Amino acid sequence: MDVRYPIGKFSFDGVVTREILDDWIRDMEQLPSLLFEALEDLNEEQMNTPYREGGWTIRQVVHHLADTAINYYARIKLALTDEKPVIVPFDESKWAELPDNQLPVEVSLTLLKTIHTRFCNLLRNLTDADFEKIYVHPQTGESNVGLTIGIYAWHGKHHLAQITTFRERKGW
Repeated sequence: MDVRYPIGKFSFDGVVTREILDDWIRDMEQLPSLLFEALEDLNEEQMNTPYREGGWTIRQVVHHLADTAINYYARIKLALTDEKPVIVPFDESKWAELPDNQLPVEVSLTLLKTIHTRFCNLLRNLTDADFEKIYVHPQTGESNVGLTIGIYAWHGKHHLAQITTFRERKGW
C-alpha cells in the first residue's frame, strides 16, 4: 500500500449524475464525525507525529482539511455567482507551516463541521445546471462544480485514510 495514497488517487471517467453527486455529498457530510472518531484518544505526541516519513503530522493533516474546506467552499460559491471566475490557488505546504497549525485539532474539527453543514446544504439545493458551472484554476484550467465535488469528497476520504492507516500501522 502507498501510505501517501492509501485509497489511491482520484479517478472518475463517467458522467456525473445526481446519484453520484448525492454519494459525494454524503461522504462530505460524514467526514467530520469520521475524522473525530479517527482522532479519538490520540495524545499530543501522537498528534505531532508525521503519518509518513517526510509527511505532515496528524495535526497538520487535520488543519489542512479545514484549510481546504474554506478554499473549496469559496471556489464553488464563486463558480455559482460569477461567470467563469479565476480562483486564487493556495500553497497548501506553506499554509501547513503557519502558526495556526499548532492549535488544538478541535478548532479545525469544529470549523470543518460548520463549513460542511453549510457546504452540503448549498450543494443539496443546486440545480443540475449549477453543477455544470465552471471556474478557472490558473494552473490546471477549467473545472466544473460537479467534478470538483467528487475531487473534494475524495480528498477528505484520502486524508482520513492517511490517519486511520497510520494508526493501524502504529498500533494506536
